[in-house]
Amino acid sequence: MSTRNQSTRQQQLESIIFGTTTPAGKAFDLTLLAMIIISVVVVMMDSVATLHEQHGHFFMRLEIAFTLLFTVEYFTRIWATSNRAAYLTSFWGIIDLLALLPTYIAFLIPEAAPLLIIRLIRVMRIFRVLSLFELFAELTEIIKVLRNTARTILVFFVLVMIVVVVFACLIYVIEGPEHGFTSIPVSVYWAVVTITTVGYGDLTPQTGLGKSLAAFGMLVGYSILAVPTAIITAKLWERLNKRRILYANWNCPICSAGEHTPDADFCKHCGGKLDMPESVRSAASGLENQ
Repeated sequence: MSTRNQSTRQQQLESIIFGTTTPAGKAFDLTLLAMIIISVVVVMMDSVATLHEQHGHFFMRLEIAFTLLFTVEYFTRIWATSNRAAYLTSFWGIIDLLALLPTYIAFLIPEAAPLLIIRLIRVMRIFRVLSLFELFAELTEIIKVLRNTARTILVFFVLVMIVVVVFACLIYVIEGPEHGFTSIPVSVYWAVVTITTVGYGDLTPQTGLGKSLAAFGMLVGYSILAVPTAIITAKLWERLNKRRILYANWNCPICSAGEHTPDADFCKHCGGKLDMPESVRSAASGLENQ
C-alpha cells in the first residue's frame, strides 16, 4: 500500500514539475522562473565592488537560501522522474547540477585561494539562467531551428572567414607595418572589426586605397549580416507553418523536449518513457476535436 502511495506521489510530482497544463505545474514554473531570475540578479549585484562591501553578507545569505531551494528542487526531480540515470546524464540534468556546485565549492576553498578561482566559481552560478530555456516552448523552438540550420550556418561561416582572410591580406599589402598593420593576424583582427561594422578605430588605414578597401568591406559586412538572418527566419517560418498538429502540453521528464502527440508513449527526441497522465492526453484530444 505504501509503495502504491509513493508511486502516486511520484506521478503527481512528475506532473507538476514536467507538465504545464495543471495550475500547480504553471505555478511551479512561474515560481522557479522568479527564483532563477532573482538569484542571477543577486550574483550580478554581488560582482559590484561597492555593493559587495556593503551587502556582501546579505548576498551570501541569499545565495545559500537559493542554493538550498535549488538543491531540494534538483533532488525532487531525481526522485520524481521515471528514468533517473537518463536525467542525471542529460543536458538539463548537468545544467541543474552546475547551478548547485559553486556555492558548495566556495565553502571548501579557503580565503587564501587565488581571486581568479573565487571569481570563476561565482560566475559559474550564471548557469542557472540556462534553466530558463526549458521553461519556454518558444525558446526550445528557436534552439531546434538553430540546430536544423547548423550546417548551412557553418558553411556560411567558413565563407565569411575566407572573405576575412582575403581582406586581411589585401590591407596588409596595401598599408604595411608603417601604418600599424604589422602582421597578417593583426590585419585579420582589423578585417573582422571592419566587416562586422564595429570599427573600434584603434587600427585604421591611412592610404586612399586602404580606405577604399575598408569602405568596401563595410558594405560587404552589411550584406553578410542579412544572410544568416534570412536563413534562420525562413526555417522558423517553415516550422511554424508545420505546427498544425496539436501537441500535448507535456515535456519529456528526461530531456525536457516537447511536441508530443496525445497518443505518444515515448519521447521522439531521446526515446525516454513519457508517462503522460491520462488527463493531459484527454485535454489535448479534446482540443483537437473542437
